[in-house]
Amino acid sequence: MKEQKEYLQDIAEIKSLMERSTRFLSLSGISGILIGIYALLGVGIVHFLMGFDSRLNSTEDLDGLKGNRDLSAVVLLATVILVLSLSTGYWFSYQKAMSAGQKMWNSTSRTMMWHFMVPLAMGGCMMLLLLSKGMYEWLAPLSLLFYGLGLYSVSKFTFSELRGLGWLEMGLGLVGLCFPSTGLWCWALGFGVGHIVYGYFIHHKYEK
Repeated sequence: MKEQKEYLQDIAEIKSLMERSTRFLSLSGISGILIGIYALLGVGIVHFLMGFDSRLNSTEDLDGLKGNRDLSAVVLLATVILVLSLSTGYWFSYQKAMSAGQKMWNSTSRTMMWHFMVPLAMGGCMMLLLLSKGMYEWLAPLSLLFYGLGLYSVSKFTFSELRGLGWLEMGLGLVGLCFPSTGLWCWALGFGVGHIVYGYFIHHKYEK
């Protein structure tokens, strides 16, 4: 009986070693929660302080934003949120990797980042093109759609739960494309609430 327990323990340790060598497990649940909070704060600032109404069509958007100056402010705010989110994700992942005695950058993490950045880069190019043509109502849904594609693509290299978040982002992106008036609120649900729920789940399942 004792030998059987030791045998099962050895198998579990081998499985754990193989998983650590092929999957990037340093993603932090706390960073996911913080990223969600950043997104919700950004939506609140854009909607309540800048007076942006996602129900406006592409022709009326500039009036709703009081001209190019406010539109530039929205783009700047989105950029700040993006940089802050990436910095938070990197910092907490780095701390988690260091505490576990693992390398932050290895072949698995590099492969994962490549699979993640390709959909984001393509989505970013498309969004810049639409922005230049004044088609503002499609920006939020497309960011959700391409971000979801990126998450789904990298889920095989890290926590499998990331696949569910990817499906959520893609689904909300499609809703926003079908109903442009919901774009801002779909973005709040996907990037805000979705990240908070995912981060809370990951933290309590893997980090407690």
